[in-house]
Amino acid sequence: MSAKIYRPAKTAMQSGKAKAHLWVLEFDQAIARKIDPVMGYTTSADTRQQVKLTFETQEQAEAYAQREGIEYRVLPPKESKRQVVSYTDNFKFNRLQPWTH
Repeated sequence: MSAKIYRPAKTAMQSGKAKAHLWVLEFDQAIARKIDPVMGYTTSADTRQQVKLTFETQEQAEAYAQREGIEYRVLPPKESKRQVVSYTDNFKFNRLQPWTH
């Protein structure tokens, strides 16, 4: 049984960073998924794949995995780079590209 511990990025559907500060422990797929021949749905007998545990810190998630004997790997968080753009930059005299309407 193995799992990954990561901090999710903010969703594209919001401008805030809600739920992006929590760390998530998510179990890896143990049994391959298969397609149901009657309905065509994708099914799996692995119920642990549906479980996502959230923690306040990375250390708490690692302590839980060690306490329960879960083999884990930590994925470092990817910080987004904020590009500062000013509206007045559109009208600079020394623009590289000419301003068009």
